[in-house]
Amino acid sequence: MAKNRVIYQSEALFVSEGAKTTGISGHEQLDRVQSANYSFNITRQDINQYGQLAKIGSIVTEAPTVSADFSYYLTNGFNEAALGFYVQGTESANVAEGGFGSGHLADGSGRNLMMSTVEEGNDANEVPYRTGNEIIGIGNAYLSDYSVDLSVGSLPTASVSVEAANINVTQLTGVAPKFALPAVEVSDGSSVALSGRLPEAISGLDDIVALRPGDIAVDFANLTGGVMSNTTSGVDGMHVQSVSISLPLSRSPLERLGTKYAYARSVDFPVTATMNINAIVNETVQGSLIDYLANDTGKTITVRLKDPSGANAMKFTMKGCNVVSESFSSSIGSNKSVDITVESQIGGPNDTVNGIFVSGSYPINPFEDDTP
Repeated sequence: MAKNRVIYQSEALFVSEGAKTTGISGHEQLDRVQSANYSFNITRQDINQYGQLAKIGSIVTEAPTVSADFSYYLTNGFNEAALGFYVQGTESANVAEGGFGSGHLADGSGRNLMMSTVEEGNDANEVPYRTGNEIIGIGNAYLSDYSVDLSVGSLPTASVSVEAANINVTQLTGVAPKFALPAVEVSDGSSVALSGRLPEAISGLDDIVALRPGDIAVDFANLTGGVMSNTTSGVDGMHVQSVSISLPLSRSPLERLGTKYAYARSVDFPVTATMNINAIVNETVQGSLIDYLANDTGKTITVRLKDPSGANAMKFTMKGCNVVSESFSSSIGSNKSVDITVESQIGGPNDTVNGIFVSGSYPINPFEDDTP
């Protein structure tokens, strides 16, 4: 029976370990997803000629643009690790500190995203992977933006944007059905003639339903001497209302004659990460902008997200950052507020003094050995 509609109840979002991953263990379901959007755009050049008013043809001269974005509640770093970010774990192979975005800086074939859709009226997390399910695949997806929003009254949320090469739809049929991989060969733009299977959709983590804004601790005492606001840690400092972290990884498609698709999507360097802090002002500290400039060394800001037990579920650290602006706002009927913007450039994979560093309580690599 045809569906009348599709709502969030019937969908589950998965990510692959690589563009050519086929095995069940090479795919992981993302937890706590709140929204998912995807689209494609085809650029055409109309061909006109003398003697005829209407065009005689329309030719595709550039590879189609496939884009997707999704958001989810932060938990313990599992989603970030599955998406290819470097997340330092207490018991995982990632024991040493490393740049959060280092896994996305080198060129590769990207990853695949799969949206599994089951019959109308059923929970995707309760229906087996079977004939009748629909798989929407987004192939060769490269991360182009990652941001985190933390604010009073809202659950901590991450938003991710990707650029991809292809999108397809598979209607699962037969015994032990498989879906056609959406990836393309980056060398010539041909389809990857492989098929794969997804694991069963589940409800995800049981120990952390979501992280609460009341369990977020911001340590920006290192900014003392660089801003006019009172950055003392704890209740004596300014009262933080929101923190946002942005890691843009814009990419340029590299093309060549003889291929329909870009053979690589390279990150545009330098990459500058940004943190914006909004707070209610309580006190200002003695100082002068001239003095601040004389003390303009790299700063460190740490944001800790704690689980219900009080242990760190995730920790974001921005190192080597500099204050870009500090803006005060005051008006009748409102609390005086301040907005502080700091920036840090991302370093190489072995640079541990510049950029964003993340640790999570999820203990192992999300992907095991890929077995078909």
